[in-house]
Amino acid sequence: MAINIKRPNGTEDVLPKDVYKWHTIEKIARETAESFGFSEIRIPTFENTDLFLRSVGETTDVVQKEMYT
Repeated sequence: MAINIKRPNGTEDVLPKDVYKWHTIEKIARETAESFGFSEIRIPTFENTDLFLRSVGETTDVVQKEMYT
């Protein structure tokens, strides 16, 4: 049985031919931030819907219009 997995709307894969662009932007941003005393942190890109349902309620625009479940 094949699983049909689609990427979430509004997201895009960065393919190998375009990765250098991201590396360049990230390098400039990292160097600029470090020059002001900031350092890197990593945060989750996606969270479980339940996390937001509990904190903002099921009927808010955040949950109904701006979230992927």
